[in-house]
Amino acid sequence: MKSIYITILMFLAAGVLSAQPKALFTPGDQALFNDYLSYIEPYKEHPVERLLEKTATFFLGKPYEAHTLEVTEEERVVVNLRAFDCTTFVETVIALTNTTRQEKPSFSLFMNELQKIRYRSGVIEGYASRLHYTSDWVYENERKGLVKNISRAMGGVKEVKQLHFISSHRDAYKQLRSDDQVLNEIITMENEINRREGFYYLPKAAIAVKADRIPHMAMIAFTTSIKGLDVTHMGFAFRQDDRLTFIHASSAKNRVVIDEKSPGDYCAGQKSCSGVLVAEII
Repeated sequence: MKSIYITILMFLAAGVLSAQPKALFTPGDQALFNDYLSYIEPYKEHPVERLLEKTATFFLGKPYEAHTLEVTEEERVVVNLRAFDCTTFVETVIALTNTTRQEKPSFSLFMNELQKIRYRSGVIEGYASRLHYTSDWVYENERKGLVKNISRAMGGVKEVKQLHFISSHRDAYKQLRSDDQVLNEIITMENEINRREGFYYLPKAAIAVKADRIPHMAMIAFTTSIKGLDVTHMGFAFRQDDRLTFIHASSAKNRVVIDEKSPGDYCAGQKSCSGVLVAEII
């Protein structure tokens, strides 16, 4: 951990990484943002699902990279347009789309949008303020008016299991391994989530049946039977020639792809997959 922090300080001194309060990014990220603005300009007046589609496909082929947010000891908005995990891909696409919808898009506005999406109430207050559980991510961003969980309206069922995976696996998270205070903050956060008594999702057997009702570019999150955990993967529903698939940052293919499988087939192929949570982007 110490060596990572020292490396970041060296990069900062060399001008390789740039920082502003609570943000961390590279000149390459700024350059990609400018390229994106030029690319998206012809579509600015299009409906939101079209903007989401064009934004997501802008990143096709970009590398998958795990732990892209774990590059600094102090919790900051980490901007990485060069590589993604499944969550940062979804967050980045939504943040860029919402930035594009502003009268004067800018990199600063984009970082603000990313912070709003990624953190509870849009405020950075340490590691536990990041929205780690996807069902919590949906709940909080629904409160902000950014997404709407439509799983229940589609005939979904309620998952009521207790979430505790992060606190139960503290050794898997460098921020928790030796910091009891942060662990206790995570436990407090998990208890708050669990008091909501669950979330709605479409069970595995219902995905194919309801596929025609899943909107193009809705966020889909694959729910899991793993104890203490809600979701293992996420992306966007994607329609091609009336066929439903999904676009996501794939760890299996090591890049951002439009999957050849439908969400139903993908879930059926994952033993622990219990279904999908469907959230429309507003």
